[in-house]
Amino acid sequence: MNRVILRTLTEADRARVHEILSAPEVAQWWGDPDEETDGLLAEGEDQTYAIEYEGHTVGVIQSWEELTRRYRHAGIDLAVHPDYYGLGLGAEAIRILAQRLFDQGHHRITIDPAAANVRAIHVYEKLGFRRVGILRDYEQGLDGTWHDGLLMDLLKGELKG
Repeated sequence: MNRVILRTLTEADRARVHEILSAPEVAQWWGDPDEETDGLLAEGEDQTYAIEYEGHTVGVIQSWEELTRRYRHAGIDLAVHPDYYGLGLGAEAIRILAQRLFDQGHHRITIDPAAANVRAIHVYEKLGFRRVGILRDYEQGLDGTWHDGLLMDLLKGELKG
């Protein structure tokens, strides 16, 4: 039985999402909390979910899809409030969403943490994601400097339980 529930993120979640993305341990990887909160709540093609644990919103998870037949795959982004680090909740949320995406016909899922985000990379590798390569100067930090990203992917059948 799952400990977390993924439910569609709504405007009513704005304050909590902003709180999660404002935590220094999260903001260092996600960027400006105002901009990121607006992006997560924007109507678009991405699917964004609140991660609930014991009745509390502890994080957010988002998926996007490349639907072109020859390149069809999906990607995932994740943020968990640091008060809930170490409980395996982020990993469980990824497992749920990844399986859902595989069940919808995707054969590959990508995730692209900052190359310096050792904690996240460790979790993703435990789930079966593999390192594909470094994305040089991939994203700009709040301080204006550019940072490398790590492209990782997971093929259908590789998801670890």
